Amino acid sequence: MNATSLRMVELLTGSAADVAALDQVMNEAFDPRFGEAWTRSQCLGILAMPGVWLTLARAEGRIAGFALARGILDEAELLLLATAPQFRRRGIGAALLRSVISEARGRGVTCIHLEVRAGNGAIALYQTHGFTKTGERRDYYRGRTGQSFDAHSYAAALD
Repeated sequence: MNATSLRMVELLTGSAADVAALDQVMNEAFDPRFGEAWTRSQCLGILAMPGVWLTLARAEGRIAGFALARGILDEAELLLLATAPQFRRRGIGAALLRSVISEARGRGVTCIHLEVRAGNGAIALYQTHGFTKTGERRDYYRGRTGQSFDAHSYAAALD
């Protein structure tokens, strides 16, 4: 694993071997009301695909967050970004997002996309990093009670 230090946060290159840590962070970070978390098998399936990369954030001796992304030709998609609740508001999400953007640039990506549930507090983070809303998917997320939630599509051009 490659590691880079950032203010008491270590960013690591992850792999399928880290899926238990992803699962733990998702269970803590994603409210099941919204249906945003992926299953372990979904994570393993995407990690096996070409062009996919995983960045882990370690703080205080544990995985505090992660970002999962994939690139195809000159475009990339941020698939998941999560920070465990007790580590929020410490810059971990921003560090992960900057890492994804940097990795995407290094891979020759000129545009990065993401989808996020309407009303998700992470939207402000994405906008701060140059993402603008490009579309909306009505009733995209389905929570455990059957209630549906819209998804908003965002994109950022990478110079």
